[in-house]
Amino acid sequence: MQRPHILQVGPYPEWDEELLNEAFVVHRYFAADDKPSFLTEVGPHVRAIATRGELGASRAMIEACPALEVVSVYGVGFDAVDLAACRERGVRVTNTPDVLTNDVADLGIAMMLCLSRGMIGAERWVRDGSWAAKGLYPLKRRVWGRRAGVLGLGRIGYEVAKRLAGFGMDIAYSDVAPKDFAADWTFVADPIALARRSDFLFVTLAASAATRRIVDKDVIAALGEDGMLINISRASNIDEDALLDALEKKVLGSAALDVFEGEPKLNPRFLALDNVLLQPHHASGTIETRKAMGKLVRDNLAAHFAGQPLLTPVL
Repeated sequence: MQRPHILQVGPYPEWDEELLNEAFVVHRYFAADDKPSFLTEVGPHVRAIATRGELGASRAMIEACPALEVVSVYGVGFDAVDLAACRERGVRVTNTPDVLTNDVADLGIAMMLCLSRGMIGAERWVRDGSWAAKGLYPLKRRVWGRRAGVLGLGRIGYEVAKRLAGFGMDIAYSDVAPKDFAADWTFVADPIALARRSDFLFVTLAASAATRRIVDKDVIAALGEDGMLINISRASNIDEDALLDALEKKVLGSAALDVFEGEPKLNPRFLALDNVLLQPHHASGTIETRKAMGKLVRDNLAAHFAGQPLLTPVL
């Protein structure tokens, strides 16, 4: 039986590359020097696209693959896939939810602790001799017992809130409606009001047209000069220019960010700030989770080509 041809948009770990090669004829878009010519050459043969959440699949890419049947996303976010183009052509879409939820929540909590307690600067304080020469490290702010807001109480937001409860925090959340499973936490419908009552505001929303820049200058101002913004969702959920302005003017206390517009080429204004923690979009970056994500990508592709139900369909 002939192996199906797939277009791989971005690189995966070596263990996934090997298994993809065994099951499919893989055309590596990311390795092509002349990508338009490459797509013109291989596109007619492609029956599936294997991509990453932040890379997605554009309308132009989808239209260049007239035999396309399915797009399998390595990641929970699928906002970079042109779903309208997929619907028009009857193309199925899958992602990898659940398997990365707990690791993403872990990193969000770690970022909060690291930035609030000044751990990056404190480690440097020891290494550069400041401890011996200057004495004790400047005091930072506690986490336990303070107020936390979770913007978007889906899978990841729920796991974040569960972890925050372990710190004895006063937890509130915003979503489209109150959640039955969150009876111990306070529902606040308005993101501005949620930010106003929060010392730490976690952004855990799925990205969509409705959530684009939902964290705007008003939400940021409501969080305030002592507040911390933690984003482990998508960069598009935050007005990045408003965020940078607020951080530079100290209107917002601090921010811990794992995602950025135009990443990995983030706005250089971030690099000049001392009140922001920058991470390289690696919230799901553990060996265990990345192996599980790769397996789910392949299992969805295998199910599709075997005529079986998709394991985690988006479309």
